[in-house]
Amino acid sequence: MLGMRWFLFVTLLFSATLAARPLEWERARDLYQRTEYQQSLAVLLPLQQRDVPTLQLIGQNYFMLGEYKKATEVLERAVALEPDNAECLHWLGRSFGRRAETSSVFTAPGYASKARQMFEKAVALDPSSKDATGDLLDFYLEAPGFLGGGMHKAEELVARIAKTDPAEGHYAQALLDDRRKEYDAAEQHLRRAVELAPRQAGRVLDLAKYVAKRGQVKESEALFDEAIQMAPNSPKFLFERADTYIKERRNLDQARELLERYLRAPLTPNDPPRERAEALLKKTGS
Repeated sequence: MLGMRWFLFVTLLFSATLAARPLEWERARDLYQRTEYQQSLAVLLPLQQRDVPTLQLIGQNYFMLGEYKKATEVLERAVALEPDNAECLHWLGRSFGRRAETSSVFTAPGYASKARQMFEKAVALDPSSKDATGDLLDFYLEAPGFLGGGMHKAEELVARIAKTDPAEGHYAQALLDDRRKEYDAAEQHLRRAVELAPRQAGRVLDLAKYVAKRGQVKESEALFDEAIQMAPNSPKFLFERADTYIKERRNLDQARELLERYLRAPLTPNDPPRERAEALLKKTGS
């Protein structure tokens, strides 16, 4: 009987341990989604057993805190455990990319090349990931050829995007055209993206920002109003409108109001960081 009781005790203890980790992970994930990154790490770091989702979430927290070296180290461990995990590869690429942006001229090229490799692997594993394909396209457009960038690679990627998502393909083509200074063509592709996805507020927002940059203020204002009506609870749209006003040095009082509303809103990791909004707020003269 003693042996049976001991077996049941061990079994229950093991089951409780398995149940505890998801609860802790869910709590840490909830804190992450509320941009409380330090608090999320405080839940995750004491865990002795760290599976891939736990390692990935730790890495994302470090990334959001600007601790890119720690992010790459943790995410590399996650990728070593699951080499075909597209999401982990993408986050590892982002972390290497930020290390390239913030490191010396001697180490930056190596980090940039690693970022490209991770993005390419992530896209190959999950071509439907808009975030991964977007980051890879940005890399191809911005990085010099000796680091693996280039317009030809960008063209090929845009063609692949268009096959699976025509609206996203037009948006990607607009980025390519803008890079080539073919501004009329870029604008027309953004308009086509809106036509293909009329209920996606983000498409309207993209067009609003672009025509504002081209001096079409009246249409831009109407498009911003339309986008915000479509997504009234999106803090990001407040930020983007304020950012547009500040870049063009107009409506600064309204920009200040928009940023103040943004900073009071509940943000997520997908929204621009509070630090960026605070930096923009200073430019309004407040």
